[in-house]
Amino acid sequence: MKVIIAGAGKVGCLLTKKLLAEGYEITLIDNNQQVMEVCSDRFDVLSVQGNCASMEVLEQANIQKADLLIAVTGKDEFNLLCCMTAHGMNADIHTIARIRNPEYGEQIYKMRDTFALSMTVNPERQAALEIDRLLKYPGFLRRDTFAHGRAEMVELKIKEDTKLCNVALNDLNSIVKSKVLVCAVRRNGVVSAPDGHFILQEGDRIYVTAASKELTNLLKNLGIITHKAKRVILCGGGKVSFYLAQYLAKAGIDVHLIEKDKDRCVELAKYLPDVSVIWGDASNQSFLESEGLERCDALVTMTSYDEMNMIISLYAQNCNVEQVITKVDHTENSMIQDILNLGSVVCPKELCCNQIVRYVRAMESTTGAALSVHSFAEGQMEALEFRIDDQTKNCGIPLKDLQLRKNVLIACITRGKTPIIPDGESTMEVGDTVVVVTNGDVVLHTLNDMFA
Repeated sequence: MKVIIAGAGKVGCLLTKKLLAEGYEITLIDNNQQVMEVCSDRFDVLSVQGNCASMEVLEQANIQKADLLIAVTGKDEFNLLCCMTAHGMNADIHTIARIRNPEYGEQIYKMRDTFALSMTVNPERQAALEIDRLLKYPGFLRRDTFAHGRAEMVELKIKEDTKLCNVALNDLNSIVKSKVLVCAVRRNGVVSAPDGHFILQEGDRIYVTAASKELTNLLKNLGIITHKAKRVILCGGGKVSFYLAQYLAKAGIDVHLIEKDKDRCVELAKYLPDVSVIWGDASNQSFLESEGLERCDALVTMTSYDEMNMIISLYAQNCNVEQVITKVDHTENSMIQDILNLGSVVCPKELCCNQIVRYVRAMESTTGAALSVHSFAEGQMEALEFRIDDQTKNCGIPLKDLQLRKNVLIACITRGKTPIIPDGESTMEVGDTVVVVTNGDVVLHTLNDMFA
């Protein structure tokens, strides 16, 4: 498949890296010569310098033979015009545009056909939705849903005082009193697929698959806090904060949003009447304390600087804030995040790229393609959801008798409306959906790719 990526910023580069790893042919367009030189040295791609909305530039990128154009420049208007121009030159091309301006959201959705858009993505809105989900279950560092919300994969951290510390996985279900499956364990930055004899240690991050209805019981039986946040402090008044404040206020949560730019505060107060918008510097410890840091249930750091977000989050943890969530924009900081023990970390650009990758995979194989793809453990693992059809091999055969590729695990089977955490006797049947977990080196375009 031939893919053109317009915009070689953080999102464009991350997309290029992900799609190249899966074998797609990439052409990269950017107006900045220096950026293009860096990309040419870093990636094995065709680079075209120029305005991505220009017919001449798109011609140089061989738009007529491209299957997909992804416009992720820093300007919404450029992205829209680029997609429209590309479609005018190639009526069969699929187009994806990044649209970040909240004012455009509703009208762009209604006018997708007019703009010739196959899909739009909004990293900030996605990040806000992810944070909102985490705030509803404060015991989890991350949540990914499957089977229309009936099954989930959650991330937990093993602490010294939790019931799972120094416990073998074979004994897990008897302790949590729920049917769950540990798909992966991350220890000291290294991810492994454990067997039943694996002993959990303090500091481990575990990725657990369970039925959604079991999540509350899981937390309760582990002695982890389950009450939802009532008072939340948001540090930074960017787009993610704007979206998140809307969601939280609508849910009746007391939201205090801190922003150091006075003009931005005035703007936010205008559009967020149910939110306490405060002019101040969230990096100032005394100021945070005066705003009731120790009385809040959760704090989310969303300034423009990763380093500042990390520092504020660490201070909040030191003040015993029950739930702290950190927004980061640089995925290469994952090792630092582990060392600092930040807890829940959300990366808008990573969420955006994963959404686009799911679309690309579905384009390539409409039969048997993944219904959803979730990257976790800092990109080292993937969870893919497939539907079983009459083309799927080995239906009706117990899982213990299947020959699967190395580093492939069947984590959940949903039959009708019932999620099943599988064992060796479980089978896959036509009509089921199945969640398959792999490491980053295994690419599954269809479910049949998982068989050896």
